Formats: sequence, C-alpha cells, structure tokens
Amino acid sequence: MNYPHDEQLDLLVSRADLDGLVRLIDSACDAKDWDRLANIRNSSRAAVLTGRQLWPAATLAEYRTALLAPPEWAARVISDEASQFSLGPLTEVIAQNHTWAELSPFLAPGPARAFIAHERVLRGEVIDDDGTIDPVLDLPLFLEQWEPAYPLAVYKANEARFDPPPIPSTPIEVPLPPPGELIGDPDTVEAFRELVAPWTAHSNGRIEIAVVEGDHLEAIAALGPARARITALTAPEAIAWLAWAGAVGGAHGRRRGAAAGRFGAWWAAAAICGVIEEWPIAPADLGDLVRSVQWFWWDAYEPATGWQLQLAACDPAEGLSWAVSAQDLS
Repeated sequence: MNYPHDEQLDLLVSRADLDGLVRLIDSACDAKDWDRLANIRNSSRAAVLTGRQLWPAATLAEYRTALLAPPEWAARVISDEASQFSLGPLTEVIAQNHTWAELSPFLAPGPARAFIAHERVLRGEVIDDDGTIDPVLDLPLFLEQWEPAYPLAVYKANEARFDPPPIPSTPIEVPLPPPGELIGDPDTVEAFRELVAPWTAHSNGRIEIAVVEGDHLEAIAALGPARARITALTAPEAIAWLAWAGAVGGAHGRRRGAAAGRFGAWWAAAAICGVIEEWPIAPADLGDLVRSVQWFWWDAYEPATGWQLQLAACDPAEGLSWAVSAQDLS
C-alpha cells in the first residue's frame, strides 16, 4: 500500500530520533491517523537497512495498531512471526479490543489466525469452526463448563499487566511428613518444564518437581522444605494457575499469551491424569479426570516474587502425588 509522503517522519528517521518518533506515534494515535501510524511503522522498519536502529519505534507502532486501530488496520500487523520485542504477542493484543466477527474477514490463514481465535474464546466468545482455523492447539473453540475464568493480560498504550490468579484463602501451616518415595514420571516432568520454559530459558527462573507414592504432603516434603503452608484449590482454580504460568514469560522471558497458557494447562493436567498418550482427549473426559484429583497451593514462607507457581496434586485412586515449585527471582 502507498502511504502519503511525510516530511516530519522522514526527518526523524534520518536523525534516528527515537524520542521524536514516539511522540509522533502518540500524536497519530490521538488523532486516529492510522495511515500515518502505518507509515511510521514501515519507515522505522526499513531504516535498519541504513544502519538506523529504529526497531523500538516500529514495534511500538505495531503494538498500538493491534491494540487501538480498527480491525482492518489492526489485522495488517499480524503475521505468523513472533513479535519479539512487543509488550505481548500481537495475537493476544489484537484480541483484547476486537471481536472475532470484526477481525476474521481481515486475517490471513495460518497459525496467527488460529491463536487469535483461541484468544477470543478465552474472552467468552464461542467461535464456529468453519474450516478456516488451523487446529494448532487441539482445543475446543469454546470454554468447557469445568474450565475457569482464565487470567488475562490487560494491555494499555504504554504498559501491560499479567496478574496471577488470587490465592482463594489464607494458607495454613501443616507439619510435613517424611518425603514419599520418588518415582519416575517423565511425561509430567516434561509437561511442567515446558509450561514454564520461558522462565528458565530466557530469564533467571528455576523449577523443581517431585512425583511420589504417597499424598501431597509427602510430595511437597520431597522438594526439601522444612515447613509449608497449604490451601486447597478447586480444579478450575488449579487450571487457572497452570494457564497463567504457561502464558507469562517470567521476569524477562517473552510472554506466550493466554491461548498458549490454556493449552499448557490442559497438557500438564493430562500428564498428571495419565492420559498424554490419548491426546487429543475428549474435553469432558479430561474435565472428569481433573476434578477427580485433589489440588493444593503451597509455599514454604518464601517472599512473594511475582513469578511463582507452587502447586501440589494428589490422585487418591492411584496413590500418587505431585509437587512443583517454579520461581523467577529476577
């Protein structure tokens, strides 16, 4: 598309004036001048060919377009390539303020279109599977009755919030028994490691997992704390925590988005329930299995870090329990 010549923009680009470009982006957004915003994005992107590092301006222009522009403009900045330096994945950003009906006519086929559809599902939409949405997540295009209200990002012009779910009640201290006997469960260990991979691969996070024969207290004890506080969770509350952990990137890793978090939560739950090999499992069946497990939040009196997942689960029928502690202390 050809955009009108913009002498002010040309001057700012030639000077590599990032502050000036940010002010120009603010002005374009205030005026709802989406032509100019697109021109800023394209010129800032092209400037790299002349050695000018203006990618922050290009990234900001893309982010504001996805967040604020009308659907036909917002869809133009969406591609299947990751938005490495944005406040969040643009597939999630665009889904905050635009419905699927508004966006669908302007989105090209491919994974990005599918992720946007699933982001809209998390915001309460039921989307018709008309064959134009790639099955990249193997998840239903509606929320199951057993699912929670998932924790969602809140995107604003210059900031974003990725708040965790609330802990539903005050944890109480419980005496820990001797650790249970550790057993091998590679599927669950791998599922949890993948769930928080951005925390450990791209930030300063760590994760410990214990799988034992015994109850949840014996699983927590196997991780080594001298004391612990525990509160029971419902199955939806536990799924919400898993999804939040899978969506965020820790302190410095790249956020993957709520749709990816939902998939990570289902996968981790399927691993705990022993049905990974049956994937894709019928959603209602997975819900029954998830509700048959006892779920707990726990901590060992550590200071809150902001990036923290400390869950335990017990399957009384199988006599097995799991405990996970993932933290990013950055």
